[in-house]
Amino acid sequence: MSTAAAPHELFQRLQTAVCSVIQGQERPVRRLLAAFIGGGHVLLDDVPGTGKTTLAKALARAIDARFTRIQFTPDLLPSDILGVEIYNQKTAEFDFHQGPVFTDILLADEINRASPRTQSALLEAMAEGQVSVEGERRSLSDLFFVIATQNPVEFRGTYPLPEAQMDRFAIQLQLGYLAHEDECAMLAAQMGEHPLARVTPCIGLDDLRDLRRAAHAVRISAEVRDYLVRLVAATRTAPGVRLGASPRASLALMRTAQALALAEGAGFVTPDHVQELAVATLAHRLVLDPQAQFAGGSTRRVVEGIVERTAVPA
Repeated sequence: MSTAAAPHELFQRLQTAVCSVIQGQERPVRRLLAAFIGGGHVLLDDVPGTGKTTLAKALARAIDARFTRIQFTPDLLPSDILGVEIYNQKTAEFDFHQGPVFTDILLADEINRASPRTQSALLEAMAEGQVSVEGERRSLSDLFFVIATQNPVEFRGTYPLPEAQMDRFAIQLQLGYLAHEDECAMLAAQMGEHPLARVTPCIGLDDLRDLRRAAHAVRISAEVRDYLVRLVAATRTAPGVRLGASPRASLALMRTAQALALAEGAGFVTPDHVQELAVATLAHRLVLDPQAQFAGGSTRRVVEGIVERTAVPA
């Protein structure tokens, strides 16, 4: 379904399709799409029932992409995600049976319920777009996109994601509860069939590839790059922070900011684009020292303070 529409029109078309299902969540949807178009992955950290799974399904349907959902549990094995080689008696050879990671959009539901060993099975896939099974590297879809979810208020039977895996997510988002009017509208929309059933592909996979190329071509001046790096570097020396954001965070912030500028039809990234995404891109990568944690500090407030204090280029 390749079209001749302008890149920002394609972005808006995709956002409209997803928001027709996820009502009242325009800003989180816009940021999730910015991460997707920018080539990153997303961690949805929110309480049950806020639409995390539905959001992933709506996105997959809107672009007619292959979609796979994995329910993470303590007994899930790496082979359950990556796949396994099985001996074929007819050919006397081992045949590789692909796991659910071989898809376009992967929903890793309640990712923090799996053991660290199983969680780490996604590290190579998210960072390099490939997996290694039995010593052989196998490429994933060039559109491979992970939406992982976790429940922030339930700790029994969970394993906190290690810092290395948190760093693989371009952004972390929360949907939160709907406003009163939006929740009423949601109930009205589901009096009959679910809105998800009415979603049809609005852009094609080739359009999506074009969007990614267009986003990477959005200009970001040396001054804005310097501003972006100063924001990231400030997290490494901020009081109470034991681990700051990595250079991978700088790249993720630049890519998502480029995609956000593309969504607005802008030909260049502004400091406003960087500021809008700073918390979502950086906060989940920081680790506070014990004293700051006990004092009630939060990584979100650390990043917000850095954004307020850092001089904006003229």
